[in-house]
Amino acid sequence: MNRKILLHICCGVCASAAAQRLQREGFEVTGFFYNPNIHPPEEYRRRLEAAQAVAAKLHFTIAQGPYDTQSWFAAVKGMEQEKEGGRRCQACFQIRLEASYRKALEAGFAYFTTTLTISPHKESGLISRIGKSLDKDMFLDYDFKTEDGFKKAMQFSREQQIYRQHFCGCIFSARQVK
Repeated sequence: MNRKILLHICCGVCASAAAQRLQREGFEVTGFFYNPNIHPPEEYRRRLEAAQAVAAKLHFTIAQGPYDTQSWFAAVKGMEQEKEGGRRCQACFQIRLEASYRKALEAGFAYFTTTLTISPHKESGLISRIGKSLDKDMFLDYDFKTEDGFKKAMQFSREQQIYRQHFCGCIFSARQVK
């Protein structure tokens, strides 16, 4: 049975607990870092490096999607003033899960899922609905917050000195945090 799964990764911190859980459950994890929403480019680089460090520590490979900020800005145009968790976030989840699904199909993965559900600030049900709308059989519906996923991710990041960000990644969210 094909146990290969493509794990969309938003950041190294979230990747740690999600990848460990999938590995414990017998999946062969490949990470996919696709986040055109992250700004500025220096923040994107820090998060990519953190994800790569986690992949090295947990012994899984990681692929990088294109850093296509122009497409992301076009997709969220008109939603710049939305609060975090609103329509802009839904559009952002859609973009990243669609790219992950395409990558999973192209590379012959049996399944795909995302680390996005580990955050207590993200609505897992919404993320699940988007993933299932793409392919109800290929999308594995994990709420990585369960089983103390977020707590384990924070602990791992402290112990392994993994970069931990303080906003979702998009420039509009960063402005709301300040």
